[in-house]
Amino acid sequence: MKISIEIRVLIVGQDPYPTEGHAIGLSFAVDVNVKPLPRSLKNILIELKEDLGKSVSSEGDLSKWSGQGVLLLNRHLTTDAADAGAHADLGWGAFTDMAIRALNRKRGRSLVAILWGNQAQQLAPVLCDAHVIASAHPSPLSARRGFFGSKPFSKANAALIAAGEPPIDWSC
Repeated sequence: MKISIEIRVLIVGQDPYPTEGHAIGLSFAVDVNVKPLPRSLKNILIELKEDLGKSVSSEGDLSKWSGQGVLLLNRHLTTDAADAGAHADLGWGAFTDMAIRALNRKRGRSLVAILWGNQAQQLAPVLCDAHVIASAHPSPLSARRGFFGSKPFSKANAALIAAGEPPIDWSC
């Protein structure tokens, strides 16, 4: 049986969490057993609750989003333990940029891209056809400089509806 999920929302991170056992292949997500949550993810959940008024889980499993067409992609697919950004020069950026370009061509105006932080916002020119929502990164270093209050989840749903797509159920 072939299961096909159309990507409707792209959320871009920098690279996997550098803490051993945290990265699971979905940007910003962690396994349900990871405690405490990484601070960036905790800030995402705080903004989600503030934006949509929904109760959110204290777990870091965002796979429900993936099942609805949300691609949680890091620009760099590997890093060293305890060394964020360690593999930024290995060519992952060129690889993921090509994949994002292809996604932009395929989905065009019906794609919503959420770009958190400078690394992700460098992709805006590649996403020339998509609806782009950009803000500061959810990390504790920058969350108060434009991530909190940015309402990315309600903005993404409004853009999806405007494009004739159903909204995402962001609860987790």
